[in-house]
Amino acid sequence: MTKTTDNKLLLVLPPLIQPNAPYPSLTHLSAFLRNKGVDSTAYDLSIDLLDTLFTRKNISIVFDSISHKSLPKHLKIPFSNRDFYINNIEPVKYFLQNRCPEMATRFASKDFYENINRFPDDEELEWLYGTAGTTDRAKYLCALFIKNMCELISVVDYNFQLIKYAERISTYLETFDPILNELNKPNTFITSIMLDLLENKIDEQQPSHIGFSVPFPGNLLTAIQCAKHIRNKHPEIKIIMGGGYVNTELRQISDTTLFDYIDFLTFDDGEIALLNILTGKPLLRTAILEDGKIVFHNSTDTSSSSIYEIDGIPDLTQGIDYHKYFNFTDSTNQMHRLWSDGCWHKLMLAHGCYWHKCAFCDTSLDYICRYVPNDVTKVVDIMESLINSTGIRGFHFIDEAAPPVLLHRLAEEIIRRHLTLSYWTNIRFDRNFTPELCYLLARSGCIAVSGGLEVASPRILKLINKGVTIESATECMRNLRNNNILVHAYLMYGFPTQTIPELYDSLTTVRKLFQEDLIQSAFWHRYAMTIHSPSGQHPESYNAKRLDKTSNPFANNEIPFTEAKQPDWTDFQKGLDLATFNFMRQAGFEIPIKKWFNKKS
Repeated sequence: MTKTTDNKLLLVLPPLIQPNAPYPSLTHLSAFLRNKGVDSTAYDLSIDLLDTLFTRKNISIVFDSISHKSLPKHLKIPFSNRDFYINNIEPVKYFLQNRCPEMATRFASKDFYENINRFPDDEELEWLYGTAGTTDRAKYLCALFIKNMCELISVVDYNFQLIKYAERISTYLETFDPILNELNKPNTFITSIMLDLLENKIDEQQPSHIGFSVPFPGNLLTAIQCAKHIRNKHPEIKIIMGGGYVNTELRQISDTTLFDYIDFLTFDDGEIALLNILTGKPLLRTAILEDGKIVFHNSTDTSSSSIYEIDGIPDLTQGIDYHKYFNFTDSTNQMHRLWSDGCWHKLMLAHGCYWHKCAFCDTSLDYICRYVPNDVTKVVDIMESLINSTGIRGFHFIDEAAPPVLLHRLAEEIIRRHLTLSYWTNIRFDRNFTPELCYLLARSGCIAVSGGLEVASPRILKLINKGVTIESATECMRNLRNNNILVHAYLMYGFPTQTIPELYDSLTTVRKLFQEDLIQSAFWHRYAMTIHSPSGQHPESYNAKRLDKTSNPFANNEIPFTEAKQPDWTDFQKGLDLATFNFMRQAGFEIPIKKWFNKKS
C-alpha cells in the first residue's frame, strides 16, 4: 500500500486528447489550489502515454503483435516497412516535438519515405508548399508518418486513435454497460502502458486524492480504467472526477455503478469544489454515494473560482513538460492548422458567454450562462509570466465568445507593454468588431478568430436567436480580414423547421464568403438538440417534439426529436464537407450548389 500525503491532490488528464498543448483544466485547477495552500500537482497522462508509446521498443511490440494475414489491404504496405517505422519513430517524434529542427530538410524529402503508401505525389506537394516551405512540408509528411503508425496501433487496440480513446463507446452512452464491458476485458497494450505510467506517478507523488479531468467522450473510458486500477491497488486514495463531459452528460445520473470506481463527482467550475473536498469543508456542486443513492451536495459557498482574482501570478507550468507536446501540420490551411500546430497557452478573458441566448446552445449550464469578466491587466500579467517561464509566445483564448470590450482592453494593454506575441480566440460575429477595433487587435498580435455563423439563412438565424444578421456578420468578417486576421466559421444544419432549399441558400452564402476571402476555413455539423438548450427545454416553441419519455440512467445530453415535414438529412454531411473542402482551396465555385449532393429536390 502506497504511503499517502494528507490532502495532496494529483490532478490527471487521462488519454487521449489533442497533443499539441496542455489542456487548460489541468493547469488552471492545479494553480488555483496551490495558491490556496493545497499541495496540488498537474499530470498530463495523455501526452505522457503518446511520448512513451512512440519509442523503438514499444513500436517493435506493436509490429510483433500484428498478424499480416489479419490486416486490411491498405495497412499491408506500412506493415511491410516494419524496420523503417521502428528505426524512425523516435527521430520523427523528436522533430514534431521541436527537439531536432535540423532534420527538416531530410524529412521534407519525399525520397525519405520510400515505399510508404498514401503519401502525396511530388506535384501535389509542390502545389501545397512550393519549392520552399521546408519545415512545414517536413511536419506535414511526418504527421502522415504518425497517422500511418496510429492505424497500425489501432489493429492492436481498436479503441486507440491519436486524439481520442474509445470515443465510439462513450458517445451517446445511455447506460454504463458498454463501459463495464470494456472494464471486464484484459488490459490492452495501450492501457497497460497507461497504468504503468500512472502507477509510477502515484509512487512519486504519494497523493491522498486523485482527480480526473474528463473534458470529452474520448477520455472517459481511460479515466474510469485508471480509477479502477487505483481502487484495486490504492484503496486509501480518494478519487474525484469532473470536467466538461461530466458537466454536460452526467447531471441526471442515477446508475450508481460509476461510484464503484470514484468517490466524488464534481460539476461546473471545479476550483472551489475541489478545495472544499481537500480541506473538509461542506461539499459544493458535488455528488457522492450515500446509503446506496447518488446525492448531490451544494453548500451556500458562492466564492469566486477564478485564478485571475488571486493575489500574485499563478504558476500554470508546474508539472508540465513542454518538450513532450507535438506540433502537427496535418492541414495546409492556415486557419485549420492552429488547432494542432503550436503549443498555445490557453487562457480566458471571461467566464461564460456575454450573449448566452442562442436556442441551440447549452445556455442553462453555469459555464455558459454565468458571465463574469476577468481583470484584463492580470490576464496580461499571466501572459508575460508564461512567456518568461516557457519562451512560448502563442496564446489561445478559449472563451465561449470573447467580448469585444475585453479584447479592446487586452489589445491596448499588450501594446502598452510592448509585448510581441500571437493570439487567437473564439468570438461572435458582433457588429462591435469595428474597423478600429480590428486594427487594434491586429497590432497587438491577434492572428485569427473562430466564430459561429451557424445557419447562414435569415429566417433560421432569427429563429435561433443568434443576435446577428448575415449582413452584420459579413461586415464583421470584412473588418477582420482587412486587418489580415484569419476567420473560421462554425456552421450548422438540421435545426427544426429548416428546409433543404434553406440549406442550399446557406451553402451559397458560405461559397460567397470564401470567394471574397472573408473566411478561410469552415466546419459543418448536424444540429443536436440537448437537454440544456432552449430548443431542448422548450422544443414545442420550435415546432419540434421530444421522443424520449424518461432520463437515461447514465448519460443524458442529446435528445431524440421529430418535427412535421422533417427533411431527410442523411448523407448531406458528405456534400457539405466536399464543397467546403474545395472552397477552402479556392476551387469549385462554378459548380451549382445542388451538384454537391446526391439528392433530388
